[in-house]
Amino acid sequence: MTTRTPPAPPATASRAPAPGGALNASRTTATAARVLRQLRHDPRTIALLILIPCVMLFLLRYVFDGSPRTFDSIGASLLGVFPLITMFLVTSIATLRERTSGTLERLLAMPLGKGDLIAGYALAFGALAIVQSALATALAVWFLDLDVTGSPWLLLLVALLDALLGTALGLFVSAFAASEFQAVQFMPAVIFPQLLLCGLFAPRDTMHPALEAVSDVLPMSYAVDGMNEVLHHTDMTATFVRDVLIVAGCALLVLFLGAATLRRRTP
Repeated sequence: MTTRTPPAPPATASRAPAPGGALNASRTTATAARVLRQLRHDPRTIALLILIPCVMLFLLRYVFDGSPRTFDSIGASLLGVFPLITMFLVTSIATLRERTSGTLERLLAMPLGKGDLIAGYALAFGALAIVQSALATALAVWFLDLDVTGSPWLLLLVALLDALLGTALGLFVSAFAASEFQAVQFMPAVIFPQLLLCGLFAPRDTMHPALEAVSDVLPMSYAVDGMNEVLHHTDMTATFVRDVLIVAGCALLVLFLGAATLRRRTP
């Protein structure tokens, strides 16, 4: 009597499909913790993130040593611009490095959605942004004598939102760069036009109408307007609330676009 070997059961998939639904808090915090552990082993990046805005503000204060009023008028605006630029650079390069090294592909092969990944990165770099913004605001107000009429806490709030906006822009732009060199090249395209049109060099209502219309749709314009509201008003104004909500809404929108355009690997 011959014995027939039963057919082998179908092979079980070795990888769970990546979910594409809502955010998962545990996966998001695990991603943030992994990013922070990696950054902990890179003290030079942490030093650049935290110290560069402070050094720039320190230099700016003594560039205008003979004209403290000039430092007061532009120092508050730059308090929000410097964190945005540094977070944009570091986030875009760090995310691109994860993709080119294959880390993103391995992570997204596990039960981890794109939204979880982007939110985890935003949470990790947002934590650094809190430290960065707090140090820069404290240095400007209490050591460099930046004279503001409103509350320094409102300055800190706008600086933090600017840093988060820079993080979101960096995550979004990294999807379109094939190398770290290209990621850096995106800065003149994404950041410099906003810097020129945000009202830092000339009031926005004195610009050519076409440029003023463009500046009306750029988030950095509202970040600078929010800083100027704190600079000139004792209380929280309706314009300040509008500016803060616009900057926060733009950061969330760009984070959503970053999750939608995130690629597993560089072609």
